[in-house]
Amino acid sequence: MSSALTDLFPHPIVQAPMAGGPAVPPLAAAVSDAGGLGFLAAGYKTADGMYQEIKQLRGLTGRPFGVNVFMPQPESTETAAVDLYAHQLAGESSWYETELGDPESGRDDGYDAKLAVLLDDPVPVVSFHFGVPAREVVDSLHRVGSFVLATATTVEEALAVDRSGADAVIAQGVEAGGHQGTHRDVPEQDGAGIGVLSLVAQIREAVGLPIIATGGIMRGSQIAAVLAAGAGAAQLGTAFLATPESGAHDRHKQALTDPVFPRTELTRAFSGRPARGLVNRFMREHGPYAPAAYPEVHHLTAPLRKAAAKAKDAQGMALWAGQGHRMARDLPAGRLVEVLVAELDEARAALAAGPAAGGDAR
Repeated sequence: MSSALTDLFPHPIVQAPMAGGPAVPPLAAAVSDAGGLGFLAAGYKTADGMYQEIKQLRGLTGRPFGVNVFMPQPESTETAAVDLYAHQLAGESSWYETELGDPESGRDDGYDAKLAVLLDDPVPVVSFHFGVPAREVVDSLHRVGSFVLATATTVEEALAVDRSGADAVIAQGVEAGGHQGTHRDVPEQDGAGIGVLSLVAQIREAVGLPIIATGGIMRGSQIAAVLAAGAGAAQLGTAFLATPESGAHDRHKQALTDPVFPRTELTRAFSGRPARGLVNRFMREHGPYAPAAYPEVHHLTAPLRKAAAKAKDAQGMALWAGQGHRMARDLPAGRLVEVLVAELDEARAALAAGPAAGGDAR
């Protein structure tokens, strides 16, 4: 990885910018203070809300951190499908005693306003999800001293990140929790994602950009594996979701290791875009016919998700989680970084020792 970027965080551990509540300033501060790179999630916030969190984070740590921004989405052609989905969600609306949200609440997530804030009051790192910013945007962020990252789920997307002038690519494997950062939402490709190790290796051969690997990583040994595959650092989301500093709902944290929720799936049920979460009632009942319409479906189901969380009903919440969720540890975020680094060092030492360390190789 670029030495200048690596110098920002001593340990090759990046905390994923989990939108919707988990990636709060105390979590990012704890990770950065422990030698990783903490991140704030600007997604679903106003530009002022993002600015206030940046201000709060700066009051908690003097260490570098990042801010993640969602790219604006193209106009949807699925109006009829969204209307039908709203009709199919009528029972949920009645059950939770709340109206459905307005699917036309906005498509750009305040993109221009957030960029204006980040250019006026720069942060060390800015990352982008759901696409690649224009070259002039990347150049303008570089001029104010920010490093720029962008997510890719395929080699083709990694090439687009490279062409944008970004400093590094976040290689997101299909194991990752939350939304897949695909640049285009192509329904016929649902479930066709690439595992993180294969993705890192493929991107490593295709582009010269530094790589940050993400997807189901929960242990230091897995960090060692993606580093060996060619990544310069690992990004972990679900691993930090259960920490006390995380802003995730308590029922969400508990569900990660609850035997009631043994597996994850990619679903469009909550947002209209493929996202990996713990399989619950809402996902089972509505996932099969949820339309490919983001952010319309996200806006539509927002009141339902809020009501389910208020009722502490995990069966109606969006329980985003990666495939390694059962390995979640209830540790303070700073301590978790320390444990991950120790596990990474142990894995590297075992690798360096070779087969002899494991006994007689026959």
